[in-house]
Amino acid sequence: MEEIKLTQFSPGSGCGCKISPKDLEEILNNINPIIIDNRLLVGNSTKDDAAVFDLGNGQAIISTTDFFTPIVDDAFEYGYIAAINALSDIYAMGGTPILAIAILGWPLSKIPANIAKEVIKGATEACAKAGITISGGHSIDIPVPIFGLAVNGLIPIANIKKNCSAKPNCSLFITKPLGIGILSTAQKKNLLTYEDLNTAINSMKTLNSIGAELGKLNCVIAMTDVTGFGLGGHLIEMCEGSNVNAEIDFNSLPIFNGIEKYIDNNTIPGGTSRNFNSYGNKISTMTEFQKLIICDPQTSGGLLIAVETENEKQILQLASTNNLFIKKIGRTIERNSKDDSQFILIK
Repeated sequence: MEEIKLTQFSPGSGCGCKISPKDLEEILNNINPIIIDNRLLVGNSTKDDAAVFDLGNGQAIISTTDFFTPIVDDAFEYGYIAAINALSDIYAMGGTPILAIAILGWPLSKIPANIAKEVIKGATEACAKAGITISGGHSIDIPVPIFGLAVNGLIPIANIKKNCSAKPNCSLFITKPLGIGILSTAQKKNLLTYEDLNTAINSMKTLNSIGAELGKLNCVIAMTDVTGFGLGGHLIEMCEGSNVNAEIDFNSLPIFNGIEKYIDNNTIPGGTSRNFNSYGNKISTMTEFQKLIICDPQTSGGLLIAVETENEKQILQLASTNNLFIKKIGRTIERNSKDDSQFILIK
């Protein structure tokens, strides 16, 4: 039987298939809730990673969903990465996942059901790593494969970390390298080396569970994860929601090794240009290479963390104790003018 490569059925790999920030803003603009529920602590009023609902006992439930088209060819790895990516939204709020249900769209006339079974197996193993089970779900027969999870989590209300609560003079950290969109596009073009593929997969399979520990720290002021909108898009959401600016030291950004050779072979995902067209005017002048990194759509990317500068050693110690990769990439600064369209300065 001919080997089936799942990415060949994927018009936009992983989180690169997300609707652009500009189009999403148009879709959601002026859609206001019919019912106002004061128990909803985080909802559509901010561009946060998940909804948060007050349970009335000092605890809150976090609810999120995330799904996408294949990011890798291997079905088991696809399911595993998609699950890790969905779980990340819970951790990005500072919470702990408790329950997941699956979302599966599968083109049964093109790809056998036994391959979809491998996707579910991968997701089941990923959820087990997070200490939870997949407890149900829903499936449909559609032209392209889609998989993801809806996940619920728990969090003490005092530990909630929003992406809109940053303050000036915070240090900015990220917990995974950038460039997944470029590498996944190289895979679709059969240009990605075996070594680089494994590096990318290992990164995407890394659980952002440290978010639950970061949620307990008062010095962590704001937090989100970096996915389809790229570093630039998710940092702009943080800056806009918090009314701050940010300075990024581009040379300090962690980038996957060898990314330049793939850029030279034009393995640029379509999501990069969609991202830049959505928010490029909100970033200072960039070189072409800087744009390709900062606007690159990530799948199962790292946490983006704003930390009180005087307490950043506490974060570094936590990362060291948990053998976690972490890199300081810049800082937040006072926003001088509400009329200034730019939020990020690239240094």
